[in-house]
Amino acid sequence: MNIKEKKIIKKLIKKKISISTAESCTGGMLASTITSIPGSSKIFRLGLITYSNKSKVNMLKISNKTLKKYGAVSKEVCLDMVKKINNLYKTKISISVTGIAGPGGGTMKKPVGLVYIGILKGKKILINKFLFKNKGRQYIQKLTVNRSLQLISNIIK
Repeated sequence: MNIKEKKIIKKLIKKKISISTAESCTGGMLASTITSIPGSSKIFRLGLITYSNKSKVNMLKISNKTLKKYGAVSKEVCLDMVKKINNLYKTKISISVTGIAGPGGGTMKKPVGLVYIGILKGKKILINKFLFKNKGRQYIQKLTVNRSLQLISNIIK
């Protein structure tokens, strides 16, 4: 974790901004990054790793219809994920992450490195689409966590 990421998390703590996460391609790395900072228990409320479609359906109540129509890596599923994690535990900020970290699993329409990050704050929801260079699974996961924290920082200024 870099100094900038630490500052963002410390800012959440200082401002008492609660957060919850629903992660797929990052496998809990975002929650782990947040909770690695002392004092984060004051703001971190819930983190779900909904890696499989089955867990998205069972834990977050994402509809099978949505998953079949758009695929797990889509703005529609990312939107549902962020809304549903917020419904489970009302926090000031909720964030969802879904994507293809590789090395396989990509297609022409949805290549490795395609990531959606959803952020809900109050009634405002932003769904961000990224296409990261395929420099390996860990690179994509770390970059996704970094971008997630940057997006959080942008809305808590």
